[in-house]
Amino acid sequence: MDDYPLLEVFLTMLYLFLWVMWFFLLFKVVTDLFRDHSLNGWAKAGWLILVILLPYLGVLIYLIVRGRSMHERDEKLAKDSEAAFRTYVREAATSQGGSGGSDHVKDLAKLAGLKDKGALSPEEYERAKAKLLA
Repeated sequence: MDDYPLLEVFLTMLYLFLWVMWFFLLFKVVTDLFRDHSLNGWAKAGWLILVILLPYLGVLIYLIVRGRSMHERDEKLAKDSEAAFRTYVREAATSQGGSGGSDHVKDLAKLAGLKDKGALSPEEYERAKAKLLA
């Protein structure tokens, strides 16, 4: 360990970190390139050739030229995913047992009101509640 000083260890860690970050950027650029529907095939091929043949310069040029639109596409994708998730949750919550989940709450409230007024006995209330929840 004496022949590998502490400064060399830190520099090696820095180089490894920068190398991993560059790969992250490269994959981000390539996925953004194929996700963009506004570019035609030739433009995508040109950008891909530039990024492959001149890796560091190609990625930096791509980020400078298309960085803002890259952010806008990421933001749109996040909003679309959130909207799809909310729609799924809403549909899943209302499709329990073939009727809306809020219908069960309303029916239970009606049963409780009838029980409180004395129109239903406690036994009838429990049977109706069990039938409704089944």
